[in-house]
Amino acid sequence: MALPDVVEFARNFAVMVRVEGPDPKGMKMRKHAFHQYHSGKTTLSASGMLLPDTLYDGEVAKRLYGQDNQCPVLVVTVASVVEPFLSLQHRQNIAKGPPELIPGVEIDVMVEGKMRSEDLDEGAPRWIGAKILTLADIPASALALQSITEASSGSPENGWEVGWSLASHGNGPQPIMDAIQKESHLTVGESGNFSLLGKSTTRIAILGVSLLPKDVPNIVISPLNKRGDFLLALGSPFGVLSPLHFFNSISVGSIANCYPPNSLNRSLLMADIRGLPGIEGGPVFGEHAHLIGIFIKPLRQKASGAEVQLVIPWEAMATACCDLLRKDPQNAEKGPGYKEGNFNAVGKAFLSDGKDLDGTFCYLHKHIDSYYPSQLAVEQAMGAICLVTCDDGVWASGVLLNNQGLILTNAHLLEPWRFGKTTVRGVRYGSQSEDLSFLTEESASLVQNRVEGNQKSQSLLPKSLKTVNTFLSNEFSGYKINSSYRGHRNIRVRLDHRQPWVWCDAKVLYVCKGPLDVALLQLEYVPDQLSPIIVDFECPSLGSKAYVIGHGLFGPRCGFFPSVCSGVVAKVVKATMPNSYSFSQEGNTQGQFPVMLETTAAVHPGGSGGAVVNSDGHMIGLVTSNARHGGGTVIPHLNFSIPCAALAPIFKFSEDMQDLSLLRILDQPNEHLSSVWALMPPLSPKPPPLPNLPQSLLEDNNKEGKGSRFAKFMAERQELLKKSIQLRRMERLSNEIIPSKL
Repeated sequence: MALPDVVEFARNFAVMVRVEGPDPKGMKMRKHAFHQYHSGKTTLSASGMLLPDTLYDGEVAKRLYGQDNQCPVLVVTVASVVEPFLSLQHRQNIAKGPPELIPGVEIDVMVEGKMRSEDLDEGAPRWIGAKILTLADIPASALALQSITEASSGSPENGWEVGWSLASHGNGPQPIMDAIQKESHLTVGESGNFSLLGKSTTRIAILGVSLLPKDVPNIVISPLNKRGDFLLALGSPFGVLSPLHFFNSISVGSIANCYPPNSLNRSLLMADIRGLPGIEGGPVFGEHAHLIGIFIKPLRQKASGAEVQLVIPWEAMATACCDLLRKDPQNAEKGPGYKEGNFNAVGKAFLSDGKDLDGTFCYLHKHIDSYYPSQLAVEQAMGAICLVTCDDGVWASGVLLNNQGLILTNAHLLEPWRFGKTTVRGVRYGSQSEDLSFLTEESASLVQNRVEGNQKSQSLLPKSLKTVNTFLSNEFSGYKINSSYRGHRNIRVRLDHRQPWVWCDAKVLYVCKGPLDVALLQLEYVPDQLSPIIVDFECPSLGSKAYVIGHGLFGPRCGFFPSVCSGVVAKVVKATMPNSYSFSQEGNTQGQFPVMLETTAAVHPGGSGGAVVNSDGHMIGLVTSNARHGGGTVIPHLNFSIPCAALAPIFKFSEDMQDLSLLRILDQPNEHLSSVWALMPPLSPKPPPLPNLPQSLLEDNNKEGKGSRFAKFMAERQELLKKSIQLRRMERLSNEIIPSKL
């Protein structure tokens, strides 16, 4: 299926929900990023999804709708759009009885013109009256969100809030304590703060509208959701402000991570996709137009301002509302078909892409317009990405280079002061910190047991490994490990290449003293069946696909696999290749080689030291840093990586780990490379001499007065001063590393 076809099919289900009601004091819009207020009435909006009748029980829907002779079409949206208008009695006891709204509240749903009842003509989008049927908590998703926020809140700077960064201060993201005050009637036991946050964020509302069920096509539920899979979301951001401009806008991205990480029953997905206020409640589809779930409000980290877009899978919603919703379509009779001018291929046409001959689901890597290539290669590269922690609570990512346990990461993890970071706990540009305390087996299992029953999580546990000692020692081939790291840094590495995860102690083998932010770690004990990365030294082409794999935002206590964010190569900065790189000139022309990559894939704090891989799953760069606004907010899609070609000495060394002179190549000063990584332009060349002045001008100069001669004297002194400063600057560049502006 081509992407336009998937979009056209998805438009059959996407709607906008509008709720308008009396609000004399203007209080209903609190904690909403946008709204309309006029003459004592407040209007809120969100996105929603029409359900085909194969995904719900028609008899139950009739009973909730209150009309036995008419089965409504159901609409799923987020509860936050209707909760401000609930009656006081229902807000105090939200879990019992049908929802009651205050008098004067109206709910409408905007649908595409093709979705029509018998008395309406096909045309422009139109409003249809709706009735609220029920509110439902999604326990599995709420507990997943609770587990993530609990595990991520080991230090104040790593706290989370719910909402959009585009919201104003007064109506902005919802802090955890505000959520508690808003729902103070709920019982708060141990971890009650996070429990309330999870419940309020994942709660859904189900509406009924008077449409003909036959007008809503069948749909197939996505059988398996994996990191890196394609996502397409439809929603109406800012829709209430102007539906003409924002109704059913699309966003395209991929699945960044899944929770629980070790289960096929996903209860929460993290999406690498554009999210804007008002898109919550909108449907999310996979690459075969299979339904994945609905958008909800994002998590937003207080320190960095980074947003994590969240998706509730359909299976979690259907499980929570099992009396009304169905996990899989049943009694599907509406066959597939192409209507002229309206793509409406549904039902078995999509099942043929997702089912084997025996009826069991299998995942085929057929991709939209070949723009989203097979994820199998990228999945294999994930096994080479590891989590690196230090004893002071900082973590970052690393890349496994060989079967001897050599790990490539960033030097700023070990020496933050060299890169403009006052302390490792400063949580700046790529490394992240939290209070680490590796749990016992019993306590570590509690978080995941909430979601997966009796299955224990062993991801945080140190393991007794059947390993062999590495051949490295503190005095390795004449190279002594820096004594400042002995006994002062407890470095541990988590390998994710197999389950259960393996924790290993590591020691510092090399820290680059040159302009590149790289370091090497060596595992003290090497597990079996390692999965080292495959490297591509060719210069990537602009616009080529790029995947960033690393442990951004979520630290060791969360128990996540590395996240995957997709984008393209936006810029390649090149420099003249040093003579010492002669061994890596294969395929290189004109002595130029890449020294910096910029990608549009998201990089979050903690992702430093991760890998940038291409569509073949081969590493093309080492993630180093992203950028920030002046106020400290991270710009995740503006990031910088070191190309593999610039790290050729390290990869050459990793082959047999014998020739240490290769590493010393990187320690050599390089004026141009330093200026590139300091985000400074190279020094301007000496300006050309001025042309010969006409004789008349020279005669005029001889007649200068005192003021003119003084001005000339000051200009000459200023020029000498500039030359002196430039000379000292060049001398400093040749001996020192320029502090980076990143």
